[in-house]
Formats: sequence, structure tokens, C-alpha cells
Amino acid sequence: MTIVLGAIADDFTGATDLANNLVRGGMRCVQVIGVPETLPDLNDVDAVIVALKSRSCAVDEAVADSLAALEWLNELGARQLFFKYCSTFDSTDQGNIGPVADALLERLGAAQTVMVPAFPINGRTVYQGHLFVGDRLLNDSGMQHHPLTPMTDADLVRVLSRQTPHTVGLISRAVLAQGSEATRQRLADLSANDVRHVICDSVDDSDLETLASATVELSLVTGGSGLGQALPAQYRQKGWLAEISEPGRLEPASGRALVLSGSCSRATLAQVDDFLTRNPGGGFAIDPLALAEGEGHWSEAYAFALSRIEQNAPVLIYASADPERVKAAQARLGVDKAGHLVEEALGKLAVALVAKGVGRLLVAGGETSGAVVSALDITALRIGEQIDPGIPWTQAQLKPHSAPLSLALKSGNFGGVDFFTRAFEVLP
Repeated sequence: MTIVLGAIADDFTGATDLANNLVRGGMRCVQVIGVPETLPDLNDVDAVIVALKSRSCAVDEAVADSLAALEWLNELGARQLFFKYCSTFDSTDQGNIGPVADALLERLGAAQTVMVPAFPINGRTVYQGHLFVGDRLLNDSGMQHHPLTPMTDADLVRVLSRQTPHTVGLISRAVLAQGSEATRQRLADLSANDVRHVICDSVDDSDLETLASATVELSLVTGGSGLGQALPAQYRQKGWLAEISEPGRLEPASGRALVLSGSCSRATLAQVDDFLTRNPGGGFAIDPLALAEGEGHWSEAYAFALSRIEQNAPVLIYASADPERVKAAQARLGVDKAGHLVEEALGKLAVALVAKGVGRLLVAGGETSGAVVSALDITALRIGEQIDPGIPWTQAQLKPHSAPLSLALKSGNFGGVDFFTRAFEVLP
């Protein structure tokens, strides 16, 4: 069995973000949760994305999990490998982007890779090596307050240089403007000077198309999902990929609807507010301090959600809160414990409420999505059509011969303000 693209994503929503853009580019995609023990059905699949939870774990763990995913994808015969991380380059000075990229290159015996986090349609652009979110530098975008990976430096060459002992270079917009051949030559010149990692400017989709053309022969590319949208056209030019009709076709959705939110990003906080404005009394706020006191708070959340779904009424269970409230809970409980309590509670709610008839589930936040998918024991997701840039509907088969569970796993920063409502309106 041979697939065209094998991807390793450092979180669950990042994996669906990439898969979404590959489907939009005309590839049939399956996302697996970790390295599967048994091989899923891949007979009509062009790309496989292995979703890990390696963005903020210990460096050694992230490297080991990523290498295991690489070995599995190599066994499938993937023509090209893709290391997917967030378009805001979420990481710390210790990693995990640099160490994982180094380990993958070493295992592949490759000398160089590109770093292309840009996703222009979602406002993530790179110019002169500096990452922007909309019109703000990364370190002034709200990401400087991220509870796990605060991003306080927008200069990606400088950020990555703190994570790897190898030389980091830059391909500027001026080079990209000269086309793919000039970009390939610049990569070759940098490689000749032992530049292993190359940050790439990208301010619009044409830059991503140039980069895809210049890098399609590399054994490993890295970045956000914007590059993933540009690669399928290059695969078709190579004769690796056929024209596919309806690459994101899913089965009709069924069951009750539920929204679970653990993200504290600005975008998600606005989405929570919009939902509560549209549905007064339709939300229940999870408090990690109350969760720490015992089962009573979780039971209240479950009873609230069950009552709403039995009435077929919109329901949102959320731990999303402003940075000051998050910091206060972390100060009392510790960062790890506060996050674990919320993730465990939302995962447990997902299991209990799916058993009560929820068949359409929207989850906001990468860590929360990982917890929910793990709690539901989901091993593979078929990727459907886009809801908003970076966010598709997906489906998982929880039991043989049963209706599939429809899932939307939303990165915290993605989606329009009305996403929690509109997502269900566009679900087939």
C-alpha cells in the first residue's frame, strides 16, 4: 500500500486543520489517533495524518512519539512526510518544534527542511521571518498569554535557533517573488552552507504555491496547514494523485448536538459569548477550582447538559475563561492540575452524553479535543468538508454497524464568531 502524503501533527486540532486543507486540495484523508495497533481501511485514501499530543509534553516524549509515527508512515510508503505544528508556532525555548524536526531529519537521512507556519486566509503570515497574526506581531496578538506555550518573540529565526543546535536560515519574500526555481536554488545554496532549517516568508496563497512547487521533492516539509492546501496540485503535476470528486464526502449526520469548549483563546471566548447571547441559559461554565473539590460540580454539568439535549436544545459546556481567571486557577492548583481537571471532566462528559444520544459533537481547543477523542477511544477519523478555514467536520465509527459520530475539532484561535451555531447548520 502506498499513500502520497504522511503527516505527523503535534495536536489533534492541528491534524484536522491540515486534513481539512488536503481535502480542499482534492485528497481523501484519514486521521489516526496516535500510531494505530491495527491498520485502518486505507484503500481509498491519499493522505494519512497521525495526530499526537506532543506540542507541550516533554521533549523526549515528543521526539519518541514522532519517530514512531514516522516509522509507521514509512511502512505505508508515503512519498512525502509533513510535520504539522500550529500556525502560531506554539513552542517554548526547549522545543518541541526544533527537536522533533531534527529527529525526523536524522531518521530520514535528510539534510534540510522548510518551516512554513503561514496560513494567510486565517491571518497568519510571515514577513522577514516575523510571524504576524492579522496586523499584529505574534508577541502582541494574545499568544503572549498562552497558558502552556506563551509566544513572546515574533522573530521565528530567533525562536527556532533557541530550540536547535543547527543553523536556521530564511527565504525572504523577495526570493519567493522570483518563482519556484529561484526558491529551489536558494534552498540549495543554504544547504551548501549547512543551513538545516529554513524559515519561509509567506504573505499570501501565491507564496505558498511557490513554496509547494519548490519543496515537493523534499522528503520532509514542516509547517502549518496553509502549505498543505498548496501541495496536492503539485502531486497531481507529478502524476502521484488523480483527480478525485467529493474527497470529503461523509455519511449523513444524526443524533443530538453538543458543544464542549476548553480553549481560552480570544476567538473561542468570542464564540462562547456569541453562543450564550443567542441561547440564554444554554451554557454551563466548568470551574477547575470546583472540580478539585469533588464530583458534585461535574454531576451538575452532566445533569444540565442531559436536560438540554433531551429537549433538543442547544447546549454548551465550557471552561473557557479570560486570562486572569485562568491564572488564578493555575496559581491555586498548579498549571498541570488545572488543565488536567478540565480535560478529564470534558472527556468524561463526552463519553456520558454520547451514550445518551449525542451524535454531533463540536469541541474547541487542541488539548480539549485530544482529551475528548482519547476518552471516546476514537482511533481514526474520516475527514469531511470545511466549516471554516482550518476546521472540517469529521466522522468516527464508535461501534460496528452503528451510525457514525460526527465531530468538529476546533483549534482555539480558529472559526468565526458564530461558529458554535453555524457549524451545525452546514453539517450534511
